[in-house]
Amino acid sequence: MTPAVFGIQGLSLTADEKAFFRDSDPAGYIIFGRNIDSKAQLRALTDELRAVHGRDDLAILIDQEGGRVARMQDPVWPKFPAGEVFDKLYDIAPATAIEAARLNAQAIATSLREVGITVDCLPLLDVRQPDANNVIGDRALGSEPMRVAALGRSILDGLQRGGVVGVVKHLPGHGRTSVDTHKALPTVTASEEELQLDLAPFKTLNTAPMGMTGHLLFTAWDAERPSTLSQTVVQDIIRKQIGFDGLLFTDDLDMEALSGTVPERAERAQAAGCDIALNCWAKMDDMIGITERLSPMSEKVQERLGRAMATIAGTKDIDPVDELAGLLSRRDELIAATA
Repeated sequence: MTPAVFGIQGLSLTADEKAFFRDSDPAGYIIFGRNIDSKAQLRALTDELRAVHGRDDLAILIDQEGGRVARMQDPVWPKFPAGEVFDKLYDIAPATAIEAARLNAQAIATSLREVGITVDCLPLLDVRQPDANNVIGDRALGSEPMRVAALGRSILDGLQRGGVVGVVKHLPGHGRTSVDTHKALPTVTASEEELQLDLAPFKTLNTAPMGMTGHLLFTAWDAERPSTLSQTVVQDIIRKQIGFDGLLFTDDLDMEALSGTVPERAERAQAAGCDIALNCWAKMDDMIGITERLSPMSEKVQERLGRAMATIAGTKDIDPVDELAGLLSRRDELIAATA
């Protein structure tokens, strides 16, 4: 198995994609707006991916956070709120905010499971900092680490109840970013002592089944390599100091924060200790290059992947329409009660 997650060009697999995916056997796939037209079409696409591999537990990812990051859009799917909504609710009624966040996450998961998506890149555990770039902004669950952890835990729980694996991001923390990592590499000059605030939510939720790195340069830890490509950050900070032993994805390797070709970036990320290279844009040359450069998936990474997907193996199938309506109604009642 190739330790990579690949994107798809369109609404269904091309013949070239199907042949390549069958031969390369990637760990999973990630869905974007370009892959979505309707519920029936999206379910057919995810079924097609499972058929290529013969794996019912195939990891099929999406970024369905709510707010401005939502690949599945209304009116076909409900609008879900950004993380900031639950942060503000927490100011008024912490327990209500935690339950509302859980119900919201379970509703998201119900929407995803109906169309065959098994992994959501959520929750963000990035601690929001004043004057930081707005790439995180209202996506954050707050500026206080324990609040972020409490809401993050409820989101992981809600996703799992709905039959979807959550991914904590962006390890070891994206809240201090000065620029958008899609466009440039941020340099974080905070001291190691100051960075303990960023690490705190990830330490609290270090048993999460999956996590994702961020492409930031932390001078306190490694002044030369961004975290995704830094053995120091991946091994010493993420694995040891945070204590995270789940499946570790890179953030998208096509972002301009990183230098070199995409296959070179994947190779360097694997050498740093990342488990899975995430390549979102379905460029065949890049995907072939990644497959050629990466070592096959190790037994340890296979174990982490299997353990993560097993967390939703026993999820009971429900009527998604009835379940979704009930979850959204209960969530909205909680939010309205504190308005």
